[in-house]
Amino acid sequence: MKHTLIILISFLILFSCEKEVKEIPIPTSIEGLKLEKTKQEKVKDSISSIIVRIEGKLTELDTVKQLYKVNTLTITPSHYEHFISIQGNTKTDKNITIRPLASGLITKVFVKEGQRVSNGQTLFQIDDATLRNSIFEVQNMLKLAQTSYDRQKRLWDQKIGSEMQYLQAKNNKENLENKIKTLNSQLRNYKVRAPFTGIIDDLIANKGDLASPQTPLAQLVNLNNMYIESDVSENFLTSIKKGSKAIVNFASISKKVTTKISQVGNNISPANRSFKVRINVQNKNGMIKPNLLADIKIKDVDVKNAIVIPTNLIQMDGNGNKFVFTVTKKDEKNIVTKKLIKVESTYGENSYVSKGLTKEDILINEGSRNVSSEQEVELAHPNLP
Repeated sequence: MKHTLIILISFLILFSCEKEVKEIPIPTSIEGLKLEKTKQEKVKDSISSIIVRIEGKLTELDTVKQLYKVNTLTITPSHYEHFISIQGNTKTDKNITIRPLASGLITKVFVKEGQRVSNGQTLFQIDDATLRNSIFEVQNMLKLAQTSYDRQKRLWDQKIGSEMQYLQAKNNKENLENKIKTLNSQLRNYKVRAPFTGIIDDLIANKGDLASPQTPLAQLVNLNNMYIESDVSENFLTSIKKGSKAIVNFASISKKVTTKISQVGNNISPANRSFKVRINVQNKNGMIKPNLLADIKIKDVDVKNAIVIPTNLIQMDGNGNKFVFTVTKKDEKNIVTKKLIKVESTYGENSYVSKGLTKEDILINEGSRNVSSEQEVELAHPNLP
């Protein structure tokens, strides 16, 4: 309305002046032209002065102000978490190649590939006939040695015979007993047993093959308890500790697990300036396999009752200071206030602000990029206290 009146009055004045210009004859001499120019410039200045006075009067009379509308956002302290993203490789401590302790011909194979076996279950039998014959011979020698010892002991108890004969008989008996224990211990090595419960993932040897401590017989795997190992930059050495929250995502099998860091390495690798972390993962259904790639998010910042605001509201001034605009009540007016802030951390679409804001502040949300400090604004949805 204000601008319309100004335009209308200006048009009437100019129309009147144009009419006068047409009615005024133009001088033909230089002196006359100069004089007429001076006269018309005074008229022009007078018109400009009139327009300024009219505009001022309209400002006084116009009580309806057109203020810029903004949406606001209240601050509610919340739990803020920040995660770093890394990749890791899945492993298991129970993934071994079974090799025998004894050498010989494999006479029996008790398992098949893919079979589940128990801890201590016999997997292979190696030919032990020679060793058993040796044990039989020593047992016969022990019987004779036992008889000799018993006889010498009775005589010695009666103080008959020499002490040396008694001691020799005793020593001979005990040596043979120890030899049988040793041979029986060696005999157990001819049965190859499972060191833990698991699955025969690969059956390498067959009946009739020659076995030795250097010969692999089978691959035994237990996937119940897996772990993920990954390298983390030394920059996070103080923020990532044993027990830190970790979210593991196995994208290839569409499986996500929330767990904790089970172990943090104490050595910094000079090659890539990183330390190792280990995350234990339960795998009862056996879906997680060794060497499976895992995407890991490890929590390095955890703040309760934090001031968290949308990141897109944060601006930066010419001095490099980060700030946001808030609304403050002054004399019943909504005035824009510039607040300098300190952003500690940003994760996703939110930022944790450690300084510059309180829960009483009202943020300008939509329209924050189109206002300036100390500007009066209108609230689209008033929510000031």
